[in-house]
Amino acid sequence: MAEKNFVLPYGRQSVDEDDIAAVVEVLRGDWLTQGPAVAAFESALGSRVDARHVVACTNGTAALHLTALALKLGPGDVAVVPTMTFLATANAARYVGAEVVFADVDPETGLCRPEDFATALERPEAAQARALFPVHYAGQCCDMESVGELARARGLRVVEDACHALGTTYRARAGGGGTVGDCRWSDMAIFSFHPVKMIAMGEGGAVTTNDAGLAERLALLRSHGMHREPAAMLDADLARAPSGAPNPWYYEMPEVGFNYRVSDINCALGMSQLRKFERFAARRREIAAAYDRALAPLSPVVRPLAHVPWCDPVLHLYPVRIDFAALKRDRAAVMQELRAAGVGTQVHYLPVHMQPYYRERYGRRSLPGAEAYYASTLSLPLFPGLDDDGVNRVVDALTRLVNAG
Repeated sequence: MAEKNFVLPYGRQSVDEDDIAAVVEVLRGDWLTQGPAVAAFESALGSRVDARHVVACTNGTAALHLTALALKLGPGDVAVVPTMTFLATANAARYVGAEVVFADVDPETGLCRPEDFATALERPEAAQARALFPVHYAGQCCDMESVGELARARGLRVVEDACHALGTTYRARAGGGGTVGDCRWSDMAIFSFHPVKMIAMGEGGAVTTNDAGLAERLALLRSHGMHREPAAMLDADLARAPSGAPNPWYYEMPEVGFNYRVSDINCALGMSQLRKFERFAARRREIAAAYDRALAPLSPVVRPLAHVPWCDPVLHLYPVRIDFAALKRDRAAVMQELRAAGVGTQVHYLPVHMQPYYRERYGRRSLPGAEAYYASTLSLPLFPGLDDDGVNRVVDALTRLVNAG
C-alpha cells in the first residue's frame, strides 16, 4: 500500500476474493434485482444495528429523500439541518419542497449540539419546523439522547444522517447504550454504502426504523409508489375478477414514488462486506489511535478531531485541524505538498449554507462554529487497507511540513 509512487487516497474500498465470489454467485443465479439477496442484506443490517426494520435503496441520498417523503414533508414545512454535512442532507428537504434552516456546529468536533439545534429553532424562519436531521460527522455521533428530548418537547420528527457512523456505539446517561441506527431517539436513520464508507456496495443505502408504518411507506415509495396488496386496492372493479378473486396481474399506485430499488448484485457485495464488519471496524480504530498518538507532538499546529465522551466511534473520516498560518501555507499548498509526498487528502466539507444555491435562496448567514471548523480542516487517509507503512508515510509527511514551517 505504501509503494513509492502510490498516492494514498483519503478513503477506498477493501474488496477481497470472497466479495467477488458473492457477486459472481448472484450473476450466475436467477435474480439480479428484486430477489432474495436484498431481504437477506436488510435482515443482516437490522441485526447489526439493532433496528426492527431496514429498507435498502440505491444510495444514501435516496435514503434521505425517502425519509423526507415518508414523513410527508412538503411546501410550508421546514427541516433543520447541520451545515457541516454533505449536500444531500439539506437537498433531501428541498426535493420535497420543504425549506431548510441551517444549524451551526461545534468548531472542535463538527457535530451539531442540542443547543445548536435549539438556537436554529428560535429563528423566525424555523417557525414551521417539522423535523431535525442530526448528522453523525466523521463517525462520532451527536448527543442523540438530548436531541431526541428536544425534538419530543417541540413535537418534531428526527432523522439521523448516519452515513459516517456505521458501527459507532453510544452510551446513555442512565447507563447502558446501543448502536447508531437503532433509532432509540429518532424516527429513522440512514446509511450509505459508497466505496469510501465502512462497507462498500458500489452504491447503496438504507433506512432503519422501529416504526412498522414508516417501514411500509418507505418500501412503497422505493418502488414507484406501487403495490400488489389485494386488501389495500382502491379500485375493486379493476383489482378483482368477477369471481371476487384478486387479478394476478393487477397493481396500483396510490401516490408517486421513485425507482430507488437496490439490486441483488449490490446486496450480495454488501452481505459479504458485513461478514468482515468487525475486522474493518477494528482496523479503522487501530489507525485512528495510531494517528492520535503520532500526531500529538505536532499540536497545536496539527490537532486531531476533539473526542466526545458519549460514543465509541468507528471513524469514517480522520479529520485534523491545521493552523495554516503557522505553516505559512494555505490549504491548497499543503494538500499539494502532501500529495507530492504520496498522501492524498480531502476537505469535509464546505458548509452547505455557503453553497451558491442556498446563499441565493436564504441570503448570506454567519454560522461561526462551522466556518471556523471548515477553515482549518483536512481529512487524512483512513480505510481498512491502509497499512502501518501508509500511516507512517502520512505522519512523516505532516511532520516535515510542520518542521519546515
